[in-house]
Amino acid sequence: MTEKTATPTVSITDAIAALSGPFQPQDLTVVNDTVVRVAQLLGEFPWHHHDEDELFLCWDGTFRIELEGRSPVVLTAGEMFVVPRGVEHRPVADEPAHVLLIERPETKQYGN
Repeated sequence: MTEKTATPTVSITDAIAALSGPFQPQDLTVVNDTVVRVAQLLGEFPWHHHDEDELFLCWDGTFRIELEGRSPVVLTAGEMFVVPRGVEHRPVADEPAHVLLIERPETKQYGN
């Protein structure tokens, strides 16, 4: 049996404070085949889609995820939503908000 080394504790608050600006995600840790990222949202991100699901967990503030052909989903602190693979979407925040993203490491920020 191989002994696994514990990963260091990650402070989400510190990671948010170190962000360089809106839509500049920072990787926090890798879990199995996924990566946990944190990002600030402010304004409108371009429309895009991914070939895999994308999980949004609102850490603070409020933002919406606009979805092609569907009603927008509004998230507040502590709420999460999964955008299904292939769905055109864009996050929009009228005021600064922070999000945790759980996705595959190869997921491209601007979609496929």
